Order: sequence, then structure tokens, then C-alpha cells
Amino acid sequence: MTPEALAILGKARRSFIFSIGILLLGFMAIGFALVYRAMRDTPPPAVAESVVLPAGAEVVSAVVSDGAINVTYTIGGVSTLALFDQATGEMTREVVLGE
Repeated sequence: MTPEALAILGKARRSFIFSIGILLLGFMAIGFALVYRAMRDTPPPAVAESVVLPAGAEVVSAVVSDGAINVTYTIGGVSTLALFDQATGEMTREVVLGE
């Protein structure tokens, strides 16, 4: 190949690499924008402000998971697990663990 043809080929390569670089930066910017919007627009889950336990209950543990508030408490030596709805705070289920 002639030196002029090699110069034109080199210039075309540089132009192609520059164009692909700009294209990849654009795709990355769009990807970051989509991830940012998805994370920003997700509202935090609603959590009840309070739950009602029987009088005299001593709370052993309380955990929020999978849309439920799990509270373990004891009354008179009997351990009980109470499951509450995370949004409303209403008791959905109660399991006696030991007597």
C-alpha cells in the first residue's frame, strides 16, 4: 500500500475508535441514569408505628422481615411469637413457643 493509503486508513481507524468510544460512553450514561431513577423512585416500605401486645408482656426480640413484624415476648414464663402486618400493625398470627 502507498503511504497516502496507509495515512487514510490510520485516520479512518482513529475516527472509528473515537466514534465507538463516544457511543459506549453514551450507553453507560443511559445505563447509570436508568439505575439511578429506579433506585431513587422506589419508596421505602411502610412500617407500623406501634403494635399492641398483651398487658405484662416482656419483649424478647422484634424483627422486621418479609412484610411482617415478628415479636417474641414472654408472659408468666410462656414464650409467644406474634406476627404483625408491617403496614397496619395488626396481628396476623400468634404462635405459642413453650409452656
